Amino acid sequence: MTTDRGTVYGGTAEGDTVDGAERGAGIEVKPVAGHIGAEITGVDLAEEIDDAVVAEIRAAVLRWKVVFFRDQKLDHASHVAFARRFGEPVVLGRRGSASPPGFPEVETTADRLELGGRFGMDHDEWLRRRRHTLLRGWHCDHGARVDPPAATVLRAETVPPYGGDTTWSNLAAAYAGLSAPVRAFVDGLRAEHRLGVGYQARPGDDGYLRHLLDHQVASVHPLVRVHPETGERVLFVNGYYVEQIVDVSRPESAALLEMLLEQAVRPEYTVRFRWEPGSVAFWDNRATIHLAPGDNAHLGFPRTMHRVMLTGDVPVGVDGRPSEPLTGTEAGRW
Repeated sequence: MTTDRGTVYGGTAEGDTVDGAERGAGIEVKPVAGHIGAEITGVDLAEEIDDAVVAEIRAAVLRWKVVFFRDQKLDHASHVAFARRFGEPVVLGRRGSASPPGFPEVETTADRLELGGRFGMDHDEWLRRRRHTLLRGWHCDHGARVDPPAATVLRAETVPPYGGDTTWSNLAAAYAGLSAPVRAFVDGLRAEHRLGVGYQARPGDDGYLRHLLDHQVASVHPLVRVHPETGERVLFVNGYYVEQIVDVSRPESAALLEMLLEQAVRPEYTVRFRWEPGSVAFWDNRATIHLAPGDNAHLGFPRTMHRVMLTGDVPVGVDGRPSEPLTGTEAGRW
């Protein structure tokens, strides 16, 4: 079905709906929120899954933007093998010491805990200087690149007994929820996405600021991108990477971004997931932004997650224009 808000897709590639749960290919897809999120049961991700199940999972990701699996027994090898059924895993050029050395596709979130220390900051200070506004933490993965990842598969190894939830928002629903005049206006805008936007420098010699400048990544993306698989229009905005809307003044840009970010993270467009050991989240990085938890650092509980990202394409706007690299963003370079 096509509307002036973009193409709307419902259901899955195969299967029917019974009491809110979509069934097909031997698995069950059960939506968990009105606009985003579904839990999938009836599949062991550590085993070799057949093409029909792969198609069903892919359809669920496209429809619900993020899907969740519980009680999985993945290790690094099977994590990568599962992700590879849906695309080519990203190989990162730089990882921390917590990431497994024999699996360059796998990045461990515990790496972030050591990053601030490399530049003379504890983790709390590093977060404060990076997240100085309420919406700053919302992001898609590697959104400053000219070709951001298409999807992310994140699995939980160790989680706190409480706290540590992750939240996702559906950017296609956020775009559709704008009024028609505003949709028509933002369809033609573009924005600069830059690594380290808004970082508050430390007094004196700031090693992390030098690090950001030495490894700068920036691109100009359409503010509304057309999803390459569903045709949906997606409000391509987030608090972590967006520098400003181009071709408008900075005050105009600030006001527009505040409005659009607030639209993007309205509660009705979000889903929050409670992690357990063995949980897996698989999300469409082209159509969502997510917020890592900020309620567990003071508790002192370990939280170890592993992610594999899938290589994406260059976003294209409503007018057919692709994103443009500014620095450090040649396609395929990680």
